[in-house]
Amino acid sequence: MGLPHPFDPLSAAEIEKAIAVIKKTHGNVFYNVVSLHEPRKAEMTAWLADRAKAPRPARIADAVVIAKGGKVYDGLVDLSSGKITKWELLDGLQPIITMEELQLVEHIVRKDPKVIEQCKISGIDEKDMDKVYCDPWTIGYDERHGSKVRLQQALMYYRPHIDDCQYNYPLDFCPIYDADKEAIVAIDIPKIRRPLSKVEPINYHAKAIEKAGGFRKTLKPLEITQPEGVSFSLDGREIEWQNWKFHIGFNYREGIVLHDIRFNDKGTDRSIFYRMSITEMVVPYGNPEHPHQRKHAFDLGEYGAGYMTNSLTLGCDCKGAITYLDAEFPARDGSIKHIKNAICIHEEDDGILFKHSDFRDDSTIVTRARKLIIQQIFTAANYEYAVQWIFHQDGTIQPEIKLTGILNTYAMNPGEDTHGWGTQVYPGVNAHNHQHLFCLRINPNIDGQNNSVAMTDAVPSDAPVGSPENFYGNAFYAKRTAFRTTGESKTDYNGATSRTWDMCNPSKLHPYSGKPASYKLVSREVPGLLPKEGSLVWKRAGFARHAVHVTKYQDDQLWPAGRHVPQTSGEPSLGLPQWIGDGTESIDNTDVVLWHTFGVTHFPAPEDFPVMPCEPMTLLLRPRHFFLNNPVMDVPPSMCTTPSMVAAQKAKDKEGGDCAGCKSKL
Repeated sequence: MGLPHPFDPLSAAEIEKAIAVIKKTHGNVFYNVVSLHEPRKAEMTAWLADRAKAPRPARIADAVVIAKGGKVYDGLVDLSSGKITKWELLDGLQPIITMEELQLVEHIVRKDPKVIEQCKISGIDEKDMDKVYCDPWTIGYDERHGSKVRLQQALMYYRPHIDDCQYNYPLDFCPIYDADKEAIVAIDIPKIRRPLSKVEPINYHAKAIEKAGGFRKTLKPLEITQPEGVSFSLDGREIEWQNWKFHIGFNYREGIVLHDIRFNDKGTDRSIFYRMSITEMVVPYGNPEHPHQRKHAFDLGEYGAGYMTNSLTLGCDCKGAITYLDAEFPARDGSIKHIKNAICIHEEDDGILFKHSDFRDDSTIVTRARKLIIQQIFTAANYEYAVQWIFHQDGTIQPEIKLTGILNTYAMNPGEDTHGWGTQVYPGVNAHNHQHLFCLRINPNIDGQNNSVAMTDAVPSDAPVGSPENFYGNAFYAKRTAFRTTGESKTDYNGATSRTWDMCNPSKLHPYSGKPASYKLVSREVPGLLPKEGSLVWKRAGFARHAVHVTKYQDDQLWPAGRHVPQTSGEPSLGLPQWIGDGTESIDNTDVVLWHTFGVTHFPAPEDFPVMPCEPMTLLLRPRHFFLNNPVMDVPPSMCTTPSMVAAQKAKDKEGGDCAGCKSKL
């Protein structure tokens, strides 16, 4: 087996080696993170340009551990030398919460006397504590507890039967869990008590549906076949498909990470993006009553899309001819956790790629499209997020996220007014308003590292009707605003002007249009952050204050809400606000990073319960002035007839013959 690609995730053997080095020096600790410390861009770029001669970047493990007393350390381990090159004690910062930490809370909650007392007040018999469940969340930030102690808040539920949906029966109190003590240290109790609902549950599993009338019987089998196999090839984790070539990475935090994205343009290998990922998200809830203000989950920074990823199943999560990639992570005790089928790769038919019919003679060309999908699905307690990176034959990249799973719910009394902060989706079940805001990080490399970013708005001509420049008043154009500094880049979406953002190479002008080679960010699902300026979530999620920010590239500026997110106060705001500073740094014609926040505002409805139909959100990265002309004319058509073919066929029809070759079907 050859050497790993420098962007490959750490293998199980590499993780074990890093852990052995740490254990030898620092004894028994809890392993929170052991992941690839990505190579510095300068050395990585040199290696990518000349893999045979340039030095191969070293394999470095990025480690975060928790020692006795709750002490947190950041470290780096050089895997070739077996030496620790960095070891830093953190002060007042809490690292990501692992799945093992989350699962431990439920067992503690069921045995705690004060929790049992609250369950009895809610109407639950003490002998039924095995039917009490919780979704552990990071506490967000609570000024009563600060950030020195590692805490979680337990959102409480009751499940009468093991197959029932627990979100039918939310409880009204919230225990606080201390990870170092492994104990409940406080319980938040509302002023208005809301006893356990006695309503019959509504369930979505097969037995419940059969009992309620059964499944639809009109669906016929739908089969997907590729008798000659797939059209892509994998070399390790580098994939080639339809002129595309890129590396598929994966880590504990972002999940899928795409590197070195290139396109073969008629024999010319052209770089487009150096690195791209969904790098953070925040889910602020809109109920102002204590303690619901703490509910604003940073699902990537606080729990990790990689750590929460599903093991995908053929025929269910993925259908057709599927290629899978696995993942390895450390467990808290230093053993290895293996996630089979963490990523699925497959092709899908994508409808019409292009078509034209001539009304004069019925000559037609129709070419069908296909797309390549790189997918992972992760479960963040109640919600599922299906993250798809879709590559199209015409050079377009389409990040798409599908939301499903179950609403986060809270108890309500019969006839209680939700005050507009939520919706009763089932008797006694209040689903609070919330947003899902994702941050896409793009490091463009469009025909080289020196790139610029501009904003484009569709606007009418400034000249009035009747003027020589716009006599009939119908003129409109694309108004382009170039960003010179980081401060100027802080911009918001404007649907009235169909606002888009262009990443371009100013030195690479198109021979026809005279405009720079670009990739356009087209994103229309861009709600603004609804919590007000100065609010807790506004301070903590500085990346979500605007739709777009642009910064100058720096190694390790990856996390827009900060490297360590749990229990941050937002004072100061970490990540993007720090990097932008006073906004004067130049981002013109240099190595830049574009950060884009997009998502959805969710006002729940009964149709979302007890399980949500998928809600997709999508955006496009489209080539503009990049290719000489339509880059997919060489995709074989499904049918093509030219005017001369039609004329020849008509002549043969008159003679009663057949025109061989008058129709070309592929």
